[in-house]
Amino acid sequence: MKKIGLLIIDDSRLIRSMIRSIVSADPLIEVIGEAADPFEAREKIKQLNPDVVTLDVEMPKMDGLSFLEKIMSLRPMPVVMVSTLTQKGADVTLRALELGAVDYVAKPLDQDLTVLGHELILKIKIASSARIRQSGRRRPVDRSCELIASPGLYAKKLIVIGSSTGGVESLYDIIVKLPVDCPPVIIAQHISQGFSGRFAVRINKSCSINVKEAEHGEKLLAGMVYIGQGGKHITVKKSGHNLICQIAEDREGESYRPSVDRLFCSVAEVVGAGAVGVILTGMGKDGALGLLAMRGSGAVTLGQDEASSIVYGMPKAAMMAGAVEKQVPLSRMAREIIQSCAIPAVSRKVAAV
Repeated sequence: MKKIGLLIIDDSRLIRSMIRSIVSADPLIEVIGEAADPFEAREKIKQLNPDVVTLDVEMPKMDGLSFLEKIMSLRPMPVVMVSTLTQKGADVTLRALELGAVDYVAKPLDQDLTVLGHELILKIKIASSARIRQSGRRRPVDRSCELIASPGLYAKKLIVIGSSTGGVESLYDIIVKLPVDCPPVIIAQHISQGFSGRFAVRINKSCSINVKEAEHGEKLLAGMVYIGQGGKHITVKKSGHNLICQIAEDREGESYRPSVDRLFCSVAEVVGAGAVGVILTGMGKDGALGLLAMRGSGAVTLGQDEASSIVYGMPKAAMMAGAVEKQVPLSRMAREIIQSCAIPAVSRKVAAV
């Protein structure tokens, strides 16, 4: 098997050395070069043609975001950002994902990357198989913020979405189009602690619908999008006539936080046919069993299609398990969700009579 050629871009010699030491332990990754600033990196990219680049956010001569934008417009390639775990670092990293970075690793403030060894190696491998398009973006994205018209009446009580690698931009593409009165939306995006709150704030600034980080025990309301807390799990329970959000801790055998399977399974049990489940881009199988449980309970289940997925792992696993009722391109996903929630016109006429 061909090794993944990695170029490390970071102004810190210590960090470059740490990354090299960590990834060199994996036989499938080969560090083919290092660069201390974007100008040196530009020449190394031309010379070495790396499969994946790790890119620091804060660098001399040109910041990481500006350089990333140039990469994605002139020589698109898989990029994994290395960012400090701060509020500013979270905002910049989320912007990097919007610009086309495949994923990120949250660098601890003590700069010790050894604790992130497994995560860094895994994300480099995932990035190497991501769909990077020569147009300068990873895939064609409909950036229109035109809201989908509200059907006025909804047959469904809840919308749940699960995603991982590539999910930040995909979620943005869906949420900005949702009508302000749509059923409550809960999202389980694989994301680090400290990033989910900033993610919710960033999306909320661009949307008509309200977006926030989910809180334990809060009632789920129409016209609201709830982002699961990074590093924790999110589930749903019933309290009287209300649906309540629950923030939960790990259980044995769970590798992803928030776990899409755990969210979907709780919805299958509590909401059943009154829900719509959606599985988006991401590596692995998280969400497949939960979406299958939702479909078995009578819920509508949708999966992102292969062509529009950055990584067609999670949607494919759900499709192979028989959990996906219908595959949908990302550009049409928001509309499909709302159509699935709407009370059919015939039923409305009967109800009116």
